[in-house]
Amino acid sequence: MEIFDSHTHLNDTPYAGHEAEYVADAKQLGVTEMAIVGSDTGLNDGALTLAHEFDNLYAIVGWHPESAKDYTPATEAILEQQLQDDKVVALGEIGLDYHWDSSPRDVQKRVFERQLAIAREQHIPVSIHSREAFEDSYNLLKAAHLEDFGGIMHSFTGDAEWAKKFLDLGMYISYSGIVSFKNAPEEHESVVVIPEDRLLVETDAPYLTPEPYRGKPNQPGYTRYVVDAVAKYRESNAEHIAQITHDNAHRIFGLGANHDN
Repeated sequence: MEIFDSHTHLNDTPYAGHEAEYVADAKQLGVTEMAIVGSDTGLNDGALTLAHEFDNLYAIVGWHPESAKDYTPATEAILEQQLQDDKVVALGEIGLDYHWDSSPRDVQKRVFERQLAIAREQHIPVSIHSREAFEDSYNLLKAAHLEDFGGIMHSFTGDAEWAKKFLDLGMYISYSGIVSFKNAPEEHESVVVIPEDRLLVETDAPYLTPEPYRGKPNQPGYTRYVVDAVAKYRESNAEHIAQITHDNAHRIFGLGANHDN
């Protein structure tokens, strides 16, 4: 079994100095590849460092909506340089967060629109963070016309109706540990309607630890338990879910179906 964690933060503080151990532990659980996600200049650099240290790790770089207030022409210039790195597979995580509102909403929208424009210019997929902001996220994505290279709705928490709307925009839908929670009816509803060629899995580690380890620190290897949960609700099996989500990650990230690590 080969599992691809399509969104993890191994570049975050909890893992500092122990990244190799977590990569090795993940392989023991069948997680052979990961996309390491940045959210500002420093964490983007951290994602790139890890991607170059490990052959089976890739980088996603961008500016998170919580950091949008600190996005400037200077940071944008750095981001555009970071996007040229050959280990970068997507621009993210970008989007809107109306739960924390760490940055004013008008600023979040402006920075989101700007990064969508960069993605369109560079023909690179996007990884989208959308919390309590589906309507605005959908409208901005629709206006951006990213159909040719698409993107990912990371840690999707919407119902089947919202899933179908984002699918119509050419997006892939990625499920995190939330799908393993008993009290996640919208995720359980939507995960069964995702076409096999648009489904992804992730940990979003160190956040959103899946069952049976909910409440404990998350790690990339726990993507295995996300796979198990997705298989349960889709009435499939773990091997099949691992295979299709692995292949889908390779496709959206431009790694090729037979990429050799």
